Amino acid sequence: MKKITVLLLALIMVLSLAACGKKESQNNTETKTEDTSKDNNEATGDTSDAKEPVTIKFSWWGGDSRHEATLKAIEKFQETYDWITVEPQYGAWSGWEESMATAFATGTAPDVNQINWNWITSFSSDGSAFKDLNEYSDIIKLDNFAQAYLDQCTVAGELQAIPVSLTGRIFYWNKTTFEKAGIDVPTTLEELYAAGETFKNTLGDDYYPIALGEYDRIILMVYYLESVYGKPWVENNEIQYTKEEIQKGLEFIQSLEDKHVTPSIQTILGDGAESLDKNPKWMEGKYAGIFEWDSSASKFQSALNEGQEFVVGDYFKDMGEYQGGFAKVSLAFAISETTEHPEEAAMLINFLLNEEAGVELLGSERGIPLSTTGLQITKDKGLLDPTVTEANGKVLDWVQFPLDPQFEAAELKSSDGVYYDVMAGLSYGDYSIEEAAEVLIDGINRVLGN
Repeated sequence: MKKITVLLLALIMVLSLAACGKKESQNNTETKTEDTSKDNNEATGDTSDAKEPVTIKFSWWGGDSRHEATLKAIEKFQETYDWITVEPQYGAWSGWEESMATAFATGTAPDVNQINWNWITSFSSDGSAFKDLNEYSDIIKLDNFAQAYLDQCTVAGELQAIPVSLTGRIFYWNKTTFEKAGIDVPTTLEELYAAGETFKNTLGDDYYPIALGEYDRIILMVYYLESVYGKPWVENNEIQYTKEEIQKGLEFIQSLEDKHVTPSIQTILGDGAESLDKNPKWMEGKYAGIFEWDSSASKFQSALNEGQEFVVGDYFKDMGEYQGGFAKVSLAFAISETTEHPEEAAMLINFLLNEEAGVELLGSERGIPLSTTGLQITKDKGLLDPTVTEANGKVLDWVQFPLDPQFEAAELKSSDGVYYDVMAGLSYGDYSIEEAAEVLIDGINRVLGN
């Protein structure tokens, strides 16, 4: 009996060991199968379980040609990074800054934003509105940008935007209209004054050599004063011009209306267009010139009716002894502090500025690229708009003065700001030259905190 019991116990132990060995073998086989499956996924590039779909919003302003190019670039970006969807938000400049100011203040701004250079100081002087892009240097190739340009977008110790291009104001002319009047495009202030009389007598009261809105007038006035007096408009947070000197600048602006060089503000507003490039009088050639950013050339050129020749003008050497005017970061790309997808937002910025597919589609729609890679791509592929390139070269060769960031503060530059009040008030006759100078000085000093 004892023998039988021992044999049974031995048999049970053997069977148990066999079962354990089989289970261990099965587990090893399963583990090996899982590892092999993982290796196969990596080998085939199957990342379906690694990339969750993401949607980001991207906002910008501009003309039709910029919209078209940017939409094509977004489409290519989505093809390249197929888990990311980009929702575009775009429009004309009119009212854009005001709506974006509200979005930044309420924390509802899109993920990626085309911004004006001064928006950093206006909306994020403490770094509260925009991400520090130094934190995403593994995505955005910052070494493609000169440190001096990055420094201009660094506020509160943070790189709050990536500069896209440099820009300045220069004259553009509709050569066809000047030929119709029997004269060449002006190369001096004296010739511009003479053109006003010729246009009126030869072409009629509806024709003007140049059309200048309120903001155009303040920039042209600063250009004129810097040419005459040889000092920056604002330096060390203080206006560098006396009331008497500013009055001289306002007299210059008023003389352009008096000599039929530019239509009155009332006339321009009466045209009913939201922007000059959409004004029928510009399209038809009745307004034959503009004083605009070099980066904006294409939208004005493409707006002209067929058969009209658009050319870059020259700076007027007879304005004064100095080379007035300034260049600035034309615009930049920033990521909102409130974004839930900063890495994907950074990928979009890098794609547009540094990757061949994005750069090729944008070309020079936002000016001559500051990215060294972007610039080389556009040069190699012949993508630079010749008009923008010519204008940008003339600007950078000519201008000598710095621009204070507060020059473009919303309280001054917005459609209900000081610049508009002063220039419209002067044009309508609501202000005398002296009163307009006082309003301008007081408004600027408020913004500067003086």
